Amino acid sequence: MEKLIVHGGCRLRGSVKIGGSKNASLPILAASLLTPDTVKIRHVPDVSDTNYMLQILNSLGASVERSSGTVRIDSMDGISASASYDQVRKMRASICLLGPLMARLHRCTLPLPGGCVIGDRPVDLHIRAMQALGAQVRNSGGNLYLEAPNGLVGTTVDMRGENGPTVLGTDNLMMAAVLAKGVTVIESAAREPEVVDLANFLNKMGAKIEGAGTRRITIIGVDQLTGCDHTVIPDRIEAGTFMVAAAMMGDGVTLRCICQEHLESVSALLTECGHHLEFNNRGDVVTITPAHSPRSGKIVTAPYPGFPTDMQAQMTALFALTPGISVVKETIFPQRFMHCSELKRMGANIKVDNGAAVITGVERLSGAPVMASDLRASAALVLAALAAEGVTEIHRLYHIDRGYERIDEKLQDLGAAIKRAADSESGD
Repeated sequence: MEKLIVHGGCRLRGSVKIGGSKNASLPILAASLLTPDTVKIRHVPDVSDTNYMLQILNSLGASVERSSGTVRIDSMDGISASASYDQVRKMRASICLLGPLMARLHRCTLPLPGGCVIGDRPVDLHIRAMQALGAQVRNSGGNLYLEAPNGLVGTTVDMRGENGPTVLGTDNLMMAAVLAKGVTVIESAAREPEVVDLANFLNKMGAKIEGAGTRRITIIGVDQLTGCDHTVIPDRIEAGTFMVAAAMMGDGVTLRCICQEHLESVSALLTECGHHLEFNNRGDVVTITPAHSPRSGKIVTAPYPGFPTDMQAQMTALFALTPGISVVKETIFPQRFMHCSELKRMGANIKVDNGAAVITGVERLSGAPVMASDLRASAALVLAALAAEGVTEIHRLYHIDRGYERIDEKLQDLGAAIKRAADSESGD
């Protein structure tokens, strides 16, 4: 195991290139199973989640080649319909294999993904979507068994869940429907940019999808899909994380390869808190200058285009050092506050109750040994460590490696005093 050692107090300056979106890459990689032709996907981040997905595709019989952010996949005839538990258990997003396997093979055996530390994330909506298209589903021995002997048939499916639309559920249904007979209409579809990117990828393959990015997506089934060449969108959560880092400890930090449109809610909040953001005309570069007198803020997480749940932990780290009282209300995963106890170890003043955190800004944080509990919580700890006095050790580094490509190297390039080291005390 590894840990991060951060010497706080260094000012960040310079520029950094934002990588491809992890959350867009995963379903796009899974969708490569929909065709026997060659698919080339560019700007795929080198993170553990995408590596796990490529391993799963390889275990299913696909030929996978990876070089410098570009992945080439050939899913020729003979693809297996059964994934192994050893691979699936490492990544909940493996559930997005349901759609492409059912579309192409009309059958699928998939071990149920493991639990998630940020709360219950049921797969009921994914199963309901497959059943709506005609799949027979049974759950036995920890495995999902699905089959549709006569193929999938289009219909209208409402994908609204208890806490709003489901992104991966929308992805799964869209991938299953592209080869189904007839027309499928997805009501209450997720509007996230990652859903739009998947739709664009599928349309390049010959699918007929309209409405991605709205609450209603219409898919006209086709007989077959072909290979294509696609570039994944920038990772808006990585970009948001570096924007917060620049607001906390920046001295003129520029982010390249971003998409301004995807960052509107985060940009609006940072501006509201007094920080200055300057985008170029194309909206693919932004320079962040910290506020001289930062102001407190309020977050209510919501599905896109609302404030993303994947950014609330990072903003909590910023609010910990912002004068006044800030409030974070989590409506997607009400239990997603495990980072707060670790921030309090560093001196933050945070009270968590009933799905909300009230943060009273303090003058300083102190370095301390802390433990990452999930992907975005670990990013919040890195941000706090950059601004803290003294040295912070962040254990369970594997959490942050799930979704941030070379985050330590990118921060080093900006002037941070941060390094990896072997971790003999992680307990893992």
